[in-house]
Amino acid sequence: MNKDQVEGKVKDVAGRIERQTGEWTGDKTKEVHGALKQVEGKLQNAWGSAKNAGNPKNAGRRATDKRVNRIHVPVDDSVEAEVEREIEEELRSGRKVS
Repeated sequence: MNKDQVEGKVKDVAGRIERQTGEWTGDKTKEVHGALKQVEGKLQNAWGSAKNAGNPKNAGRRATDKRVNRIHVPVDDSVEAEVEREIEEELRSGRKVS
């Protein structure tokens, strides 16, 4: 995450708060100003993402990738298929599936 992404997110959140406050209080000026600030923040965040995507350090990585996929645990399909078969058998026989 780079400076533009962080600043853009901060502006987006601040704008949302200001817009929502304007909605609750009936202050149209505050509502419009907050919405504009939100748009400004979203644009700056998008610009930061585009800059980040062009960075050679991030080659092969999408801007939406998270740290979730850092650890890859292989799934044993045979065990999964066995469990599915057992559940199907229980359903066919009318037994309660646990």
